[in-house]
Amino acid sequence: MHRRASSGNPSMSALICGSLAYDTIMVFQDQFKKHILPDQVHILNVSFLVPRMRREFGGCAGNIAYNLKLLGDDPIPMATVGQDFAPYREHLIKCGIRLDQVREFADQFTPQCFITTDLDNNQITAFHPGAMSSSHENHVRDVPGVTFGIVAPDGREAMLQHVNEFAARGVPFIFDPGQAMPLFSGDEFRTMISKSTYVIVNDYESQLLQARTGWSASEITQRTQAYIVTHGPRGSVIHTRDGTTHEIPPARERQIVDPTGCGDAYRAGLIFALMRGMDWPTVGRAASLMGALKVEHPGTQNQRFDYAQFATEFKEQFGYALG
Repeated sequence: MHRRASSGNPSMSALICGSLAYDTIMVFQDQFKKHILPDQVHILNVSFLVPRMRREFGGCAGNIAYNLKLLGDDPIPMATVGQDFAPYREHLIKCGIRLDQVREFADQFTPQCFITTDLDNNQITAFHPGAMSSSHENHVRDVPGVTFGIVAPDGREAMLQHVNEFAARGVPFIFDPGQAMPLFSGDEFRTMISKSTYVIVNDYESQLLQARTGWSASEITQRTQAYIVTHGPRGSVIHTRDGTTHEIPPARERQIVDPTGCGDAYRAGLIFALMRGMDWPTVGRAASLMGALKVEHPGTQNQRFDYAQFATEFKEQFGYALG
């Protein structure tokens, strides 16, 4: 009931394990609180008129791969999708992103996120995992020539499996639990962290991870090469095993249009710089700039630039050349 999507460029780069998903974003021209009675939530039955709606291409694997492609890399997204993947497939092909590790299931839907936002920026979200529930049928061990990777939010079994297979192959990789934080026990987190080369979380997820594992930030760091914690508009912090802490300043955005996907863009910058052996302050700044460039555009895959433009912006913002 499944087949592989068509291949692109055969050359290899970072293997991006995660989801490909549709994000359907709707805007309710009022406030939810006016239509939800707190004392009647036990019989809740509401309907919201949403005259504004857009459908975006998303998912962690898709977003990270898209941003890496902008920088001139040849990323390999590894994901599972469904019978409705055709528009997304066409988009990725136009972007030149290879699809030989994207598996299609004809009896399932592509993962989908339905987000309704009110005028106070409150959100009601429903997520249908669809084919992501079969993501464990993809194997890192089956992809030749992989030299770097990331395990981003995906199906539970798949994430456990991808961590084990990257580690077994001796391939450096980033563990990015993100929205999948509730799926794992403390023991599972401790095992996955210990097998990972790098771990990345946001500041809230960092607190959850420490509580779940019983390890402090320094104890997590000692089990990896680096523990990276993002702080949104306040920049990020990179803790390295040698005891050094790098405070990474935020890059400046010209305007804030939509923060959705900023974290995935940051991760693309991180992967790009790590694969080229850049020093940690530069790695962090490259990641920060990718996030800022994303914030200037709506959706997660609508920004347009190339490496030369990125390098010019990097020098203007940070005062030295990238590379």
